[in-house]
Amino acid sequence: MSSKNAQNEASGSRRQTRHWSLSRRLTALYVAATTILLVLAAAYLYWSQVKNLAREDNDFLANKIQDCRRLLEKRPNDDGLLVNEVQTEAAASIIKYYERVMDDRGLIVLETPGMTNLLPAASFPVASGTTPIPDRGTVWRTAKGEVYLLRSAEATSNPAGTRAWVIQVALDISAEEALITGYRRKLIAVVLLGASLAWVMGALVTRRGLQPLKAITQATERITASQLHERIIAKDWPDELASLARSFDRMLDRLEDSFTRLSQFSADLAHELRTPINNLRGEAGVALSQSRTPEEYRRTLESSLEEYARLTRLIDNLLFLARAESPAGGITSARLDARQAIETVREYYDALAEDRGVELRCEGEGEILADAVLFRQAVSNLLSNALSCTPRGGRVLIRASQRAGSVDIIISDTGCGISPEHLPRVFDRLYRVDAARSQNPNGAGLGLAIVKSIMTRHGGSVEVQSELGQGACFTLTFPEASSKAPANLTEM
Repeated sequence: MSSKNAQNEASGSRRQTRHWSLSRRLTALYVAATTILLVLAAAYLYWSQVKNLAREDNDFLANKIQDCRRLLEKRPNDDGLLVNEVQTEAAASIIKYYERVMDDRGLIVLETPGMTNLLPAASFPVASGTTPIPDRGTVWRTAKGEVYLLRSAEATSNPAGTRAWVIQVALDISAEEALITGYRRKLIAVVLLGASLAWVMGALVTRRGLQPLKAITQATERITASQLHERIIAKDWPDELASLARSFDRMLDRLEDSFTRLSQFSADLAHELRTPINNLRGEAGVALSQSRTPEEYRRTLESSLEEYARLTRLIDNLLFLARAESPAGGITSARLDARQAIETVREYYDALAEDRGVELRCEGEGEILADAVLFRQAVSNLLSNALSCTPRGGRVLIRASQRAGSVDIIISDTGCGISPEHLPRVFDRLYRVDAARSQNPNGAGLGLAIVKSIMTRHGGSVEVQSELGQGACFTLTFPEASSKAPANLTEM
């Protein structure tokens, strides 16, 4: 029961942490942006329409007030003109409006027929002064649901201003209110319809736009250890996805190269281990096939010891490379006189160089930041290779060259050289050209790989230049002692 509850809780937590897909997110963002734009546009259109209608209505009422003022001020005794303005024109006009004139005691002097029952005087706003005309009126709704815009203003009928009048005008805006209401509903419908269409179109556009991403996903799903030759070919894709596809292709190039090197390393390692093991088995089988003399057993054991030593060196070198590539592996870096360290290695190989008839000399100066033991090992590996590849009468030169921020240790020889097709792989593990195998059958092809690993741990680099039959030149670049230590050096 408890396990079932735990499973339910786990599935529930997975459902809670489930996120939207990229297509849904893009669609939602597209719809949200479109809806906001539609709402802003609709709000602006609605506001401008309402404002324009209100301005026209208020201008119409202001004109009517101004006409009544002119009649009362300039022709106060001509009742016919005032009656024509207030009653006749208002009643006959297509536009439904009402006018009323009251004296200073609030008594109605003249008004449009039917105005009293529809719009009582108390419903109008307080009249403004005689000079200005109010900018806006007030909205009044009758019991029948009709909507009117009301405005009031004062007027005088003689220059002394001793007789005052109150002018009240009203405009029926029921049709405009209905128009505005319908317009508002239409805008809301447009926004809702636009949002719905934006959701549909956004989904279609997003799905089509993400087709390259789907193609990338399908291509990556097809790629396995045996299908590393597959590539994602970006043709007419957007720049962002095309760049992503190219990055995937470059990553696949590196993976394919790494797998190729790993396969070659496994094959070379099997070959290197098989040879001494087969030798040991063969010698042991021959020794056990019949009775042997103590001297013969002794020779068999001595030969076996040589093969054991070869296996030991191979295993030690592989362990060194494994430790060197470990992120936790630190080295002891210190200021080191490059010339003195080179001389120490040269003295060790002097006897071998003299025996092979090869001139070995050192030159140059420099002070580096390095581990003394690892430095000597790197130089020793390169020097051993140089001596094994240089014929009698040749020359091997070790030179220290100081430049800004670094010191180069250059080991050059006049040996057989390296073919151009082998140069990119000479630092691979267990990789050896045929000439190297014939000249040094006891080698395992790990010397140069160890050199590269040592330089990587020091934050330096190793380079090789060579021409077939013209010798080889290896350059080790170490940080100068006065420069700041690289981040991967660990002071111990």
